[in-house]
Amino acid sequence: MLNFILLDQAAAGAGATGGGMPMILMIVAMIAIFYFFMIRPQNKKQKEIRNFREAMTKGDKVTTAGGIHGRVREIKDSTIVLEIADNVKITIDKAMVYPSAQDVVESGADVNMKK
Repeated sequence: MLNFILLDQAAAGAGATGGGMPMILMIVAMIAIFYFFMIRPQNKKQKEIRNFREAMTKGDKVTTAGGIHGRVREIKDSTIVLEIADNVKITIDKAMVYPSAQDVVESGADVNMKK
């Protein structure tokens, strides 16, 4: 019985040649789908956030990664001073700042920043 199974698999493997091209096209199509629907939009969003951080000025409303809303009071090399209430200021890393959702809606941009 074991010999019959081994011989059957060997015969099936020998006859299954020439079907590689459709498989290669399928893999290329899957890679293209991942690129255009996942990788490219994420890179575009990261570029928009980077541009926002570079163009940030004193007085801008921002939201931190932790959800704290405030107004920029001072910009240093890699940190900013954020005023979150009257006379309450915190220093945070510039990489942890995002545009305020309210300002994004008021400016007419999409909330997800996909413009």
